[in-house]
Amino acid sequence: MSIEFKVEKNGRLDKVLTDEIAQSRNQVEQLIKEGLVSVNQKVVVKTGYKVSSGDTIAYSFKEAVPKEKVVVDFDVEILYEDEVMMVVNKPAGLVVHPAPSVKEATLVDWLVQKGVSLSTISGEERHGIVHRIDKDTTGALVIAKTNEAHQKLSEQLQDKSMGRYYLALIDYPLKQNGIVEKPIGRSRSNRLKMDVVPEGKEAKSAFYKVAESDLNVELVAVKLFTGRTHQIRVHLNSLGRHILGDVLYGFKSKQDTINRVYLHAYKLYLTHPITNKDMEFVAPLFPDMQNFISRKFNQGEIDEKINPKLIDSYFRTVTDRM
Repeated sequence: MSIEFKVEKNGRLDKVLTDEIAQSRNQVEQLIKEGLVSVNQKVVVKTGYKVSSGDTIAYSFKEAVPKEKVVVDFDVEILYEDEVMMVVNKPAGLVVHPAPSVKEATLVDWLVQKGVSLSTISGEERHGIVHRIDKDTTGALVIAKTNEAHQKLSEQLQDKSMGRYYLALIDYPLKQNGIVEKPIGRSRSNRLKMDVVPEGKEAKSAFYKVAESDLNVELVAVKLFTGRTHQIRVHLNSLGRHILGDVLYGFKSKQDTINRVYLHAYKLYLTHPITNKDMEFVAPLFPDMQNFISRKFNQGEIDEKINPKLIDSYFRTVTDRM
């Protein structure tokens, strides 16, 4: 369905539309580039197109539709759902949204097949996706069903009022609790990897030592202050540490024992986009990571320390630079 309005003041199309529909400039630019905006009944794909007072602008959002010939033969645990949002516990091996290089079904395909209403302001391939998790990482992920919810949740990501605490198993204990604040960009030697580079984007992570096993494997909790690609893995690599199963950044394992990255988004906190109620969601560990912990660690100590009510407090005293 197309929505129309009259321009009241001369200006750039992207700015006028952004002010009218109260979405971010990036999301509005995406609408224009996809041919979903017209001026005086003529489709305009140039974001800087000049509009004048009295012009009629019409816009619409694409609806999510299933991809052809994609078999969705899996299910995903839903931790919470209401009319405007959903929180799921993403399993390992599942890509969040479609991309040219992705041939298998994605989380978005699963959502569409289930008939879940999804926001459309992130573009056709990313319906409902407010933030993402790497393919082999597991855990809590929030999905927006409406554009209003998507916009408000995105704003929370920007102002840091939404966040996640991660759990990771690493190949050697950290020397201390602390903060890594190093810029991250594309690796100069391997385009598949990210790296700490001077020209990279600001990146900040806090690490807390939860428990050690007899094999020197350590369970750590992580809080992200920024959301760069592979951020936890890159910052650990800069400390000479690696997540179990992370063959890309250095950990070598027999594929029959550890076949994915043992990194889990354990706890998600946010403010409900409509009611403004503070909310928290805990994503249970998946059996492979849970079984490894049960075999290698003191389960009583783990049960005591992996406590949703305590994990926030771990980072109130983490101030040292690592």
